[in-house]
Amino acid sequence: MSDAWERLYTPHRMAYLRGEGKPDDHDAGDQCPFCRAPGLPVDEGLVFARGAEVYGVLNLYPYNAGHLMICPYRHVADYTELTDSEVAELGAFTQKAMRVVRNVSGAHGFNIGMNQGSVSGAGIAGHLHQHVVPRWGGDSNFMPIIGGTKVIPQLLNDTRDLLAAAWEAE
Repeated sequence: MSDAWERLYTPHRMAYLRGEGKPDDHDAGDQCPFCRAPGLPVDEGLVFARGAEVYGVLNLYPYNAGHLMICPYRHVADYTELTDSEVAELGAFTQKAMRVVRNVSGAHGFNIGMNQGSVSGAGIAGHLHQHVVPRWGGDSNFMPIIGGTKVIPQLLNDTRDLLAAAWEAE
């Protein structure tokens, strides 16, 4: 059927929509992507920074360019289960991530947050992760609203390389 619509297809998102690769909420075992990411090659794991108790990783399905997450290495579901030192390092990584992203991309603002539990929207509820989403004035356009598609202007591995270099330089 032919019509006047031009379409931009994003078939790679079907894996996410189908829940492929997502572990059960709490008993993820070897299937937890946040437990596996630090051990993968950088082009697969997308980890850009490592600390003693937390690490920074790009979101595989970003809302915006530079959308990253700070995760504890330890498989823990709830913020209240973090140790004091994990909370401190998570906070320090969040602050540094904001500085780095501002430096490399000129972000005007950020959305920062954690979804606790699957009912709150956590895609992977069994492993705590804090989102850091850069925002720019006018960054929302017709694509997500009408096309149901988010246009990301940079490949994830290129973003990972940029953030990793800036992280080390900071």
